[in-house]
Amino acid sequence: MKNKKKVSIITALTLSASLLLAACGGDAEKTSNTPSKKPDDKKEAKLEEKIVVYSPHGKDILSKFEQQFEAKYNVDVEWLDMGSQEVLDRIRSEKNNPQADVWWGAPSVNFDQAKDEGLLAPYKPSYAGSLDDGFHDADWNWSGTSQTPEVIMYNSKEVKKEDAPKDWDELLDAKWKDKIIIRYPLASGTMRTIFSSMIYRDFKDSNDPAKGYEWLKNLDANTKEYSANPEMMYNKVAKGEGVISVWAMPDVVMLKENKNYPFEFIVPKSGTPVLTEGIAVVKGAPHPKAAEAFYEFVNTPEAAKLLAEEFYRIPTRTDVKDLPKWITDTEIKKMDIDWKVFQKESDGWMKYWDENIKSGAKEIKQ
Repeated sequence: MKNKKKVSIITALTLSASLLLAACGGDAEKTSNTPSKKPDDKKEAKLEEKIVVYSPHGKDILSKFEQQFEAKYNVDVEWLDMGSQEVLDRIRSEKNNPQADVWWGAPSVNFDQAKDEGLLAPYKPSYAGSLDDGFHDADWNWSGTSQTPEVIMYNSKEVKKEDAPKDWDELLDAKWKDKIIIRYPLASGTMRTIFSSMIYRDFKDSNDPAKGYEWLKNLDANTKEYSANPEMMYNKVAKGEGVISVWAMPDVVMLKENKNYPFEFIVPKSGTPVLTEGIAVVKGAPHPKAAEAFYEFVNTPEAAKLLAEEFYRIPTRTDVKDLPKWITDTEIKKMDIDWKVFQKESDGWMKYWDENIKSGAKEIKQ
């Protein structure tokens, strides 16, 4: 392995993201940890000596695929780990002198914004036929790699399954007053997505957020506190200080399986927002051939299976076999969302919530 510099920057997503961001572990039957050697033509083509990847996926995922890609192609992988919004800001600032080759990981809304600003290069991957239309840009400026449904999470020691809320509106029932703990949404892409979705349900027809704001006001009345970070929320719900939250499905499964937290989830029966994480080649990438090879490499069925089993990622490809039961046994009704509207309106909606809805008595707990 050649010498390289790695930079780790820990941030929160600032747009409706996911994120999500799930962590490691899995007990399902595993295949080889080395992604597919196809397509071979990428190896036969002369690749550049290195590739630069910007990603929010974290050290564990990035290091694993760095090692595997370098072993196969003898191409030096340099990566910078930062939040999705920071990736967008950095690529934007480098527009006239691109430094990155691949942007791996961000909600589709971030990629759509980058496309609108002319920051991405079209690339249609060899596996395009295994992606449904909703999982790629119409012009192939980005394609989806994983999907994250948002769910209702509950403490299974304190709440029976039959008593847990089955849909979003049930969270407003008076019996949950002071039993809900929520991650502070302005700092969380996951919570921004959930709150924006609650507004969007009526906004899509009325073009007026008033009913959505009223819904969030009623949820605030039942909310005990807003946690400053996910770990605080996890711990408080696990201890029973609150018994209900709303969060990303893969994270709930990971916390249950890896940390033995008493967590279960319910997919809201009326539908739930599902974030799409993606990948893109940066326009003007210094190492375009290596960029395309890496793009293919991290999205083979074998790579998608590895990410599902070890890092709790739900693949977008339709041809990934033998996925963990927590994926295959869960029926998800996807909420129909115009993500362009989210991209335009979400910041204003969240600002209004923070200034006019969040109860002043509810301290953001550190």
